[in-house]
Amino acid sequence: MAGESAPRRVEPVRAGPGGLPVFARLIDNIERVILGKREVVETIVAALLARGHVLIEDVPGVGKTILARALALSVHGQYRRVQCTPDLLPSDVTGVSIYDPKELKFTFRPGPVFANVLLVDEVNRATPRTQAAFLEAMEERQVSVDGVAYHIPKPFFLIATQNPIEMAGTFPLPEAQLDRFMMRVSIGYPPEPAEVDVLRAQREYHPIRDLQPVMDTTHLLATQDAVRRMFVHESLLRYVQRLVAETRRHPHVAFGASPRGGLALLHAAQAFAAIRRSTFVIPDHVKDLAVPVLAHRVLVKPHSRVQGVDGARVVEEVLRKVEVPVDFEPK
Repeated sequence: MAGESAPRRVEPVRAGPGGLPVFARLIDNIERVILGKREVVETIVAALLARGHVLIEDVPGVGKTILARALALSVHGQYRRVQCTPDLLPSDVTGVSIYDPKELKFTFRPGPVFANVLLVDEVNRATPRTQAAFLEAMEERQVSVDGVAYHIPKPFFLIATQNPIEMAGTFPLPEAQLDRFMMRVSIGYPPEPAEVDVLRAQREYHPIRDLQPVMDTTHLLATQDAVRRMFVHESLLRYVQRLVAETRRHPHVAFGASPRGGLALLHAAQAFAAIRRSTFVIPDHVKDLAVPVLAHRVLVKPHSRVQGVDGARVVEEVLRKVEVPVDFEPK
């Protein structure tokens, strides 16, 4: 934390056979099935370690589902998938209380949200009422059914996807709900050599069948706790605050990033620093994640959208404007 005289060593993240930090083993394991996208994998793993959630906005067929499955297998966690449709009900997500005539009482049957890694596929095809059913789970790690709160297993990581090229019959996520996602990312098409490797690797069967865990959920929880102890200099706290504040003052912006956005950027940078094998956060860790963390929290004015301005462009301009601190190392 800021103000400490020395960084705290993050012992759990360095444990592991072969001398490799657990981050490297986790990312390498996922890369066995998601080829040519290491930066994307690192970004999503950073969100996992920072206890955030991710919205993947991309075209079909680029590996969104496989990435979620690979991540769940790698941490030996329980994986569930929800395919969103307009007739999906909140109880289909959270679970429902069913009356047992033998016991003469209601018994709660948990829904798919009770998992360690939950993939919400095509979240914008669900109605706003069902979309809202995920919010309590995302923010408070619990769901309320019939006035009773049920805690979700820890860790809990939600990956939602939406298809940007087919908008018929969809319900766009409102800005307040977008703000609950730590990051919005895009996987994109693989480089051509990697795409050949994909064809070669899946010629007979999918390599995810052979994927083995590199850690368990207990280790993951300890690692998440350790990441929060990553040293952050006071100058970087002010840097994050200035970035967020400048998104609110940008002339093309109606509403800028919220304080939640600043916290998300701070925690994501701590996780990214650990992934990059640093013992403290540096400005580049903040800058590398500023667009995926802040862009979807920026509401651009209608006339600016017509001119081609979006949240990513606003954040990039803010990064160029705000002075980068030079004194950020622990004393």
